[in-house]
Amino acid sequence: MLLIPAIDLKEGKCVRLRQGKMEDDTVFSDDPVAVARRWVDAGARRIHLVDLDGAFAGRPRNAEVIHNIVEAFPDIPVQIGGGIRDEDTIQGYLDVGVQYVIIGTKAVSEPHFVRDVAIEFPGHIIVGLDAKDGKVAIDGWSKLSRHDVIDMAQKFDDHGVEAIIYTDISRDGMMQGINVEATAKLASSIRIPVIASGGITNMDDIRALGAVTDEGIMGAITGRAIYEGTLNFAEAEKLAESFGTTF
Repeated sequence: MLLIPAIDLKEGKCVRLRQGKMEDDTVFSDDPVAVARRWVDAGARRIHLVDLDGAFAGRPRNAEVIHNIVEAFPDIPVQIGGGIRDEDTIQGYLDVGVQYVIIGTKAVSEPHFVRDVAIEFPGHIIVGLDAKDGKVAIDGWSKLSRHDVIDMAQKFDDHGVEAIIYTDISRDGMMQGINVEATAKLASSIRIPVIASGGITNMDDIRALGAVTDEGIMGAITGRAIYEGTLNFAEAEKLAESFGTTF
């Protein structure tokens, strides 16, 4: 199982939000490249980047920082989300070395867009579904749609998507533990591998996810816990890797 450190970017800095609220942020570093190096040195096999400004603006806002991180660690796959709404943005990220681009709001509002870009950019498309009480949120989590997260995920089963990132908004950044039950339920309902996100707090969360990897969970993203020290990334990464993967 992959354990993926998150680097959330706001105005060029590494921050963490609580429940996706831009006004409730904690700045962890002014040097995102140094933060990435910290996780790579601790054994990270993939890095998760989020352009928070881009998610709200609908277009990239931290492209220079993202490019610097990718350039500094050419052997580490990077996945990026936030403000990716068109083919030119996808191509631009892939051109600088990003391995995976995450489609969020556009996947919900225009599901056919996912099918089209998965054909155009095979092996590079991930869908991000962020939900609260089973309903999908859009526009940087500022709006709650009427779409059920499982129904929405099933729409992408035949689109050639590499993974679904499932985030429980109510737990994201709150240090309350991951919603293992909802994550496993989603993973078992689709053929696409699922990456869990939101709420990982300690090693117990890694063990709980590891116990249900057979449902189709390929990894988990961790943020606040590794920054605040309730989870030692190097130890958690070794534990996650011990569960193996079928993907």
